[in-house]
This record gives sequence, structure tokens and C-alpha cells, in this order.
Amino acid sequence: MKLYAYCRVSTERQSLKRQIENIKSANERAYQGALFYSDKYTGSTLDRPEWNKLYRRLKKGDTIVFDSVSRLSRDAESGAALYQELYDKGINLIFLNEPHCNTDCYRQAAAASIPTTGNEIADIYVEATNQVLMLLARRQIAIAFEQAEKERLDLCKRVRDGMRVAKTAAAERGIEKSYGLPQGAKLTTKKSLAAKEIILKHSRDFNGTLADPDVMKLAGVSRNTYYKYKSELREQEKPAA
Repeated sequence: MKLYAYCRVSTERQSLKRQIENIKSANERAYQGALFYSDKYTGSTLDRPEWNKLYRRLKKGDTIVFDSVSRLSRDAESGAALYQELYDKGINLIFLNEPHCNTDCYRQAAAASIPTTGNEIADIYVEATNQVLMLLARRQIAIAFEQAEKERLDLCKRVRDGMRVAKTAAAERGIEKSYGLPQGAKLTTKKSLAAKEIILKHSRDFNGTLADPDVMKLAGVSRNTYYKYKSELREQEKPAA
């Protein structure tokens, strides 16, 4: 059983230092021996380089410590689904800022289930009570991820509002100001270039000998991202009209 810690910020400009120090100093320094993984990547996707590495190493009984739920995910649906998946695999999750979301709390709710009595009518009520206990526990987890997603959406709105105000102010001064990529342009990142290089080298559809699932693991990308990159590579191979 291994102890891991995971930290994440959304951009290269942000610092991971606060999260790392919070984890190392928590619980009388019980987590100082944790093996740290960290990403500077948006929390709206689970397809992150270091998280993928950590995820592939996890085994039943391992523990991951987070500063908060939002460091795992800022998407309510995928965050809650991942939490359930890790819980079912026997992975322990600890959230310093939301201890009520720790998997131990979830397991305690399951352990608190009232045993059946053997009386058919009474057991109907017992089963209903046990289901309510688990529903309440699951709802607590879902609320935490919903709050993380709301914070992300609020931040995006503030950024859009600020850009709109700046653009309006610039227009009033006779300055044309534009943001973002030109229409039709695609954002190219170091991660996408590295993944595409692996696909070109190892996929049997290009210059390699490996099947798609093996190349996906090698590139460390999700299924959807993998096929998107393959499609883009095929487009690049087409001769210009």
C-alpha cells in the first residue's frame, strides 16, 4: 500500500507550492513521505499527464492526498464518476479542505448499514434506511464536485466579462483589440505534439506496428483524444488540392 499526493493548478503561471506545503504539514506531517505528482493543467479534463501516470500505478489499498476536491476535478459529472471508480477499486482518497468527502466517510456510511432482522416487513424499512444513508453519502460527494465546477464556470465568466469590458473600452478609444485564436485555427501544445510523434512512430496506421490500445497507453492520452490526433495526422498527410 503506497501513499501518494496529487497537486494541480490550471496554468503555468500558477504555483503549486501552497498545495504541496499544505499536504506536507497536514495531520502532524503524516503525509511527508507521500510520493508527489503534480500537473499544471485545467481541472475540466481528467486527461492530464501526471495524473495519468499516477492513475496507472494505483493498486487496491493505496492512498491519494489532495488539498481539495477541485484538485481532482472541476467537472461535476466526471469528478463524481472518477471518485466512485477509485472507491470501488479500494483506493483511499483524502481531501484536506473537505474531510467529509474522504472515502473513509463513505465507507463508514456503508458500514453503518443496519443489519436485517429476518422479519420481512421490518427488513423493508431497514433496506430503505440503508439506501437513504448511501444516497446521502453520494450526494455529499456530488455537491463537492458541483461546487468545484461552479467555481470554474464563475472564473470563466469573470474572464469573459473582463475581456468584453477591455474590448469595449479599447473600441471607445479607437483601438481594435482581439483575443484568442483566429477563426479556424487550432491550438498546438507540447503535449499534443509529443503524443502525435508517438502515434506516428508506433501506430500500425502510420509507421509502427502497435495496435490502438497499446499506442494510447504509450502516448498517455484518452481514447477520444487519441482518435482526434489520428484524424488530424491523416488530414496532414493528404496532398494539398
